[in-house]
Formats: sequence, C-alpha cells, structure tokens
Amino acid sequence: MSGNESRRKCALVTGASKGVGRGIALALGKAGYDVAVNYRTDEAGAEDTMKHLVDMGCRAITHGAHVGNRDQVRAMVAKVIDKLGGLDLLVNNAGITLWGPILELSEQVWDDTIETNLKGTFLCTQAAGRHMAEHGGGRIVNIGSGAGKRPFPGASAYNASKGGIEMFTQVSAVELGPRGITVNCVAPGAVEIERTRIESPDYAETWGSVTPMRRVGVTDDVGSAVVFLASEASEFITGQTIYVDGGLFTQAVWPYEKQ
Repeated sequence: MSGNESRRKCALVTGASKGVGRGIALALGKAGYDVAVNYRTDEAGAEDTMKHLVDMGCRAITHGAHVGNRDQVRAMVAKVIDKLGGLDLLVNNAGITLWGPILELSEQVWDDTIETNLKGTFLCTQAAGRHMAEHGGGRIVNIGSGAGKRPFPGASAYNASKGGIEMFTQVSAVELGPRGITVNCVAPGAVEIERTRIESPDYAETWGSVTPMRRVGVTDDVGSAVVFLASEASEFITGQTIYVDGGLFTQAVWPYEKQ
C-alpha cells in the first residue's frame, strides 16, 4: 500500500451516508482504516456514519461532492489527502437507480444515471489514481451490481452503467497495475437496505426465496468483500469482479423439476 507504514491507512468511500456505502465505511473502520465519508445530499446521514467511525477510534471526515463533477472530485480528493494524510484506498460506491422503460425513458434520466454511476467512477479513479501512482500504489474497489451480469427490465441506464463499470475495472487494472495499483469490482446481489425496503416491503422474502443461499445480502457481506480486496491477502488480485450475491446471478433459469 502507499504512504508511510507508520500511519493508519486511509480510505475514501463515495456515497457512504447510508446503505451499502455506510456498511463499507464501517467495515473499513473496524479493519483499521481512517475513512473519508462522501455524500451528495444526505449530510445528516454522512455525519452519522462519521460518528460511528469516530466511536470506533478512527479518524473520519465527511465531504459533500457530486462524483460526476470533475472539480468537486478533485477538491474532495485533495481534502482527504490533506486531512487524513494520504489516500490508500478508494471505494467507488456512489450510485443512483432510476427506473423507466426504454421507449419512455427521458434523456435526463439516462444522463443522470451515467454521470453519477459511470462517469463518477472514472473521475474518482483518475483523481485518486494520480495520487496513488505518485506515492507507491494503492487499491481501488468499484461497486458493481448483478445488473452488470443480467438485465434488469426497466433499468436500462443502470444496467449500462454497471456493465460499463465492470469493463472500466478491467482496463483500469491493466493500465494501473504497473503503478502498483490494484483495481477490482464487488458486485452485490439482492441486499436489504433502506432503499430496497421502500421499493418492496417484502424484498427480503421475495429475493431470498430465489437466492441459492436462501437469504438476501446485508451490508456486512459487501463490506467484508471490500475489506478483503483492500488487504494484503489480495495483493495479486486485480481486474476481477467478485459477485457477493449468494449465487443469485450464477443460477440460470432451469425449466425442469428440482431434484
């Protein structure tokens, strides 16, 4: 990893005010990282995430920035480096899901989704990667989705963005590997968080019943995968996508009676 080994390692997690992002931030705090909590609109949620981190004994800061805006991203990365003393790990988690059938989808919905999910991953990777390349390397973990592997009807922009993240992960790994930077993707399946519970009150039962592990994921499942990819145990792993989905998107439709 980059920087002075006498200091604690530092991570930036985008979209960490709630849900999967918060779970990742807290998992990294437990693993010994100081953490910068990015948010776009939910300042209160980000402050709450930071409070939990501080209670663990971590140094933590919050920073409001739209990951799809180059200047805001560069200012955010500069602040993280200044306040926490470096940047060893970037987790590109910030994302939005906007629904609509292709023939009725507005250009604005498409643009907003791609700007946040895919462009945001690029801009943050570029800004953080420049620092890492100059300071001995680092780790980047992009948060994908089962939507990068299977089509989600009504979510074409989301599918496109997450599929793009998987390929961007691979090309980033190839380009940045010689600079000591690993780049991987964690793709969650059905994970129960505030948003999914609002979208479907019976979310856990519905998706758990079709997941081979017979449950939905929780944020700790995703956080554990990120912690692994940030650890020394994964130092020779790069360009990979790990599906944290209980087998959900590995299982194909099987038209015969189950044995």
